[in-house]
Amino acid sequence: MISHPSYAVEPWVLRETALDLGLLAQSESVFALSNGHIGWRGNLEEGEPHGLPGTYLNGVHEIHALPYAEVGYGYPESGQTIVNVTNGKIVRLLVDDEPFDLRYGRLHSHERVLDLRSGLLHRTCEWTSPAGRRVRVRSSRLVSLTQRSVAAILYEVEPLECDVRVVVQSELVANEELPQSGGDPRAAQAPRSPLESLEHASEGSRLRLLHRTRRSGLRVAAAVGHTVSGPEGTQLRSESSGDVARLTATSTLRAGERLRLEKLVAYGWSATRTLPGLRDQVDAALAAADSAGWRGLVAEQRQYLDRFWSRADVEVDGDAEIQQAVRFATFHVLQAGARAEERALPAKGLTGSGYDGHTFWDTESFVLPMLTYTEPSAVRAALRWRRSTLPAARQRATQLRLRGAAFPWRTIEGAECSAYWPAGSAAFHVNADIADAVVRYVSATGDEEFDQDCGLELLVETARMWRSLGHHDRLGRFHIDGVTGPDEYTAVKNDNTYTNLMAAANLTAAADAVARYPDRAARLGVDDEEAAAWRDAADAVHVPYSSELRVHEQHEGFTRLEPWDFAGTSPDQYPLLLHFPYYDLYRKQVVKQADLVLAMFTRGEFFDAEHKARNFAYYEPLTVRDSSLSACCQAVMAAEVGHLGLAYQYLHEAALMDLEDLEMNTRDGLHMASLAGTWMALVAGFGGMRPRGDSLGFAPKLPEAISRLAFRLEVRGRRLRVEIEHSRVTYTLLEGAPLELWHFGEPVTVSTDAQRSLRLERQPHRTPPGQPPGREPRSHDSSVGASQGRTSSWTEMTTSRTEMTI
Repeated sequence: MISHPSYAVEPWVLRETALDLGLLAQSESVFALSNGHIGWRGNLEEGEPHGLPGTYLNGVHEIHALPYAEVGYGYPESGQTIVNVTNGKIVRLLVDDEPFDLRYGRLHSHERVLDLRSGLLHRTCEWTSPAGRRVRVRSSRLVSLTQRSVAAILYEVEPLECDVRVVVQSELVANEELPQSGGDPRAAQAPRSPLESLEHASEGSRLRLLHRTRRSGLRVAAAVGHTVSGPEGTQLRSESSGDVARLTATSTLRAGERLRLEKLVAYGWSATRTLPGLRDQVDAALAAADSAGWRGLVAEQRQYLDRFWSRADVEVDGDAEIQQAVRFATFHVLQAGARAEERALPAKGLTGSGYDGHTFWDTESFVLPMLTYTEPSAVRAALRWRRSTLPAARQRATQLRLRGAAFPWRTIEGAECSAYWPAGSAAFHVNADIADAVVRYVSATGDEEFDQDCGLELLVETARMWRSLGHHDRLGRFHIDGVTGPDEYTAVKNDNTYTNLMAAANLTAAADAVARYPDRAARLGVDDEEAAAWRDAADAVHVPYSSELRVHEQHEGFTRLEPWDFAGTSPDQYPLLLHFPYYDLYRKQVVKQADLVLAMFTRGEFFDAEHKARNFAYYEPLTVRDSSLSACCQAVMAAEVGHLGLAYQYLHEAALMDLEDLEMNTRDGLHMASLAGTWMALVAGFGGMRPRGDSLGFAPKLPEAISRLAFRLEVRGRRLRVEIEHSRVTYTLLEGAPLELWHFGEPVTVSTDAQRSLRLERQPHRTPPGQPPGREPRSHDSSVGASQGRTSSWTEMTTSRTEMTI
């Protein structure tokens, strides 16, 4: 989208200077606002036209049967789908009886600006009605990062040439009609009219609707308060029915006069709270918002984000597009987790209904690493949510005849929702990904209370699953057979390297936690013998290796499989899963996304430098990147093994996944993992950051196109700034006690009184390996940003995008 001539490249905002209805659904995703509890897609206030209406409350879902042609033991019986709840964004306008609809009349100008520092979405447009009445409409909206249940809109209309009669209708609307998914398996299968009316009310300028989901039985409440100002004679009227509540403001405006509407919206939901309790909850939230008012909410939002950026900003010199993209990514990842508060972080956040609103392993492996060092409280809450789902995970493990807990591949409230077990139930690595997130959070924060309570239990139950899933052979080696690793194109294999190494780390971490807290571990039924068995398994885990090729195998026997016919695969046959049967993918050497390469990042201590380079060179020509999770991982490892130009290209792919709609499904919401992967590619890739015990290690190096990279981190209560140039890196402690870091393996101590500036050696140029034909990362011109560059790129992409839109 930033290739479109209507989008500008700016460091702190995403600006759209003209409205393209062919891009409406995608723009609704990139302009979405959220706080992790409430999600508002960037729909136009007047409601129409739209691509995909979307108002979401984290955790509110409907259940539906999962049909199977053939029944099998252990298949999940029901699925869960995110619900589009009561829409509080709608503000309709009539100008002398003509509806304000951008498809009619004449649109003179239209601009939307997402301000990443204030957290507000602004809109300004000038429009002439079919009857010749010209007006200016301005709006701003926010989803509060400080008041969890509150969102707000400021709306103003002003005639520009002559007196006009205007009618503004501020609404709450439930059970909006949604477009069909079009058969894309990544899109949601939206339930029709999922909300059943329980109560409606209109009292003066206040509106309220209460509903219940028909099958899952969740109660949802929405309440609105208004402040309306206009010239003398402005009249207000309110009304409500089961699915609609409306405040109507009528006024005659002279040129230059304005009708101003401040709309405060409060949401709440519960599976257990009574109807009166839920009603009181949203009324109280609305009262708190009203006490702050629009101006107060705006001020609170800015203060919150000022604090966040002071510990999370990433600065990039030399590439304005990446500078904008990384701040855009950081902002949206923050929105996904800031106030989720012990709810899941969906793969699309609350920006759309893609993947049915499910959370996957993406959260722990991509999103939480970034938040651990920028907003650690969100990580604590996310892991506590995982802990709250342990009963369901234990039940699932029992069903699968395993011990401990088997966490779901995809879910909203904790139960497994994947109807395709080879890519779902067999992807046991999610257990180790959760454990890895626990270890990372505790190491980065020193949160002992979490460690001995929540962390210990998660580590114990995941370790128990691994010990019961795997087995020792007659030589004592520990094998984990019949599993699916991150690469879903090679499913149900023996000894997936990523899975085995992550499981080994999980088992060791659990044994270490038991040693730290023996009394608490005893209450979980862990004894010395069980902990010793975990260590034995971890020490003996088998990692497949091809002595002939001198590379590690993605799984046992991977390198002897028949190579995929890349030359015979046309560009329009990607992603392969939509054009080829899984059985064919499973038996060939073709990699959907980084798997063994990801293992070298997450468990880098297992591989020496030579093997990292050889492994990367072997798997690069096999990896087709049919997943948005891949490019950022390949960027990190390309940087580590010395292919800085290739790493830079992969950085662009990760950073522009949604801004350029590279997967052609941004219409369904943003890719949170790839957004977090932008940060990962810069900080872990070019910054070379790796956790090292209770501290951090760095091995910085920059590609030619980036002249300076600086980023801020929070570790152990300190604020650290790392600034990298081609010849020098500077470590500055902004706040906190002295901190020992590791620079290329050597200890370096920094304090608020003494920064450390160290020289960097130029990296030798290495010829990178190739990719499958037609799957090379997009080449990038660092001068992109000029209108000519944007227009050229847009011209190449417009046809396919328009076909995929509304």
